[in-house]
Amino acid sequence: MFDSIAEIIPYQKINLDSPLHLTVKRLDMIHPEISGNKFYKLKYNLQKAKKLEAHCLITFGGAYSNHIAATAYAAHLFGFQSIGIIRGEELIHQPLNHTLATAQKFGMTFDFVSREKYRQRNDPIFLEQLKTTYPESYIIPEGGTNHLAIQGCKEILTSQDQLDYDYICCAVGTGGTISGIIEASNERQKILGFSALKGNFQKYDVQRWTQKINWNITDDYCFGGYAKFSAELHQFIGDFEDLYHIPLDPVYTGKMMYGIMDLISKNYFPKHSRILIIHSGGLQGKISR
Repeated sequence: MFDSIAEIIPYQKINLDSPLHLTVKRLDMIHPEISGNKFYKLKYNLQKAKKLEAHCLITFGGAYSNHIAATAYAAHLFGFQSIGIIRGEELIHQPLNHTLATAQKFGMTFDFVSREKYRQRNDPIFLEQLKTTYPESYIIPEGGTNHLAIQGCKEILTSQDQLDYDYICCAVGTGGTISGIIEASNERQKILGFSALKGNFQKYDVQRWTQKINWNITDDYCFGGYAKFSAELHQFIGDFEDLYHIPLDPVYTGKMMYGIMDLISKNYFPKHSRILIIHSGGLQGKISR
């Protein structure tokens, strides 16, 4: 399954009244459930879990996490049980949103924890306790980001992409996808990340995974933070979809595309730049809002 998908990813051009050349790489069309960048992040993690003969996948995320939904489906497809440790203990008393309902449909059980406890998600002692409680489990970090995810995300760019484009643009959450893209890029390419979260901490996370310097991340278009948005962003997404028939979500890809279009209006990109936009999927976030 994994090895054949990358060969059929479509590219879609965006025609602008501009000397720029924009192309969208439609990772959202890879698979209806393991969509976009999550496909690449999970690929080698699933292979390792199988090799270790794990019975259960455990991972972390918020209520609107694309990663949670994708992991639940992947676990179902490949014969694992799955547990999602979800940020926000108050959610246990609320109806499941579309993302969590989708994950539950594919067999994921939830542990809703306080934000204080959730902050321990990378703590070695906490992770060891999880392994003791679930001895036949395989733990995948929040957003799926680890060295195996970076290995998978390097495959997002093909050798032809390295030749054809000057700029690569992508949305940024935990930083795994952009790290893999940076590692796969050539030195003349510029990698531009559009953060879905407020703050510059992601730059430090990415620096853990790459020593290249041909990249930058901006939070200028995060609309106040993760899963926050405005009427202006919703209007932009609707207008963009009407024009180009490319679906966007308000958490990641909508913010990225808004940022790209704003930078174009400000003449950020040199004339005749060839820009590849990575559509990272996550469209259940669109449905759930």
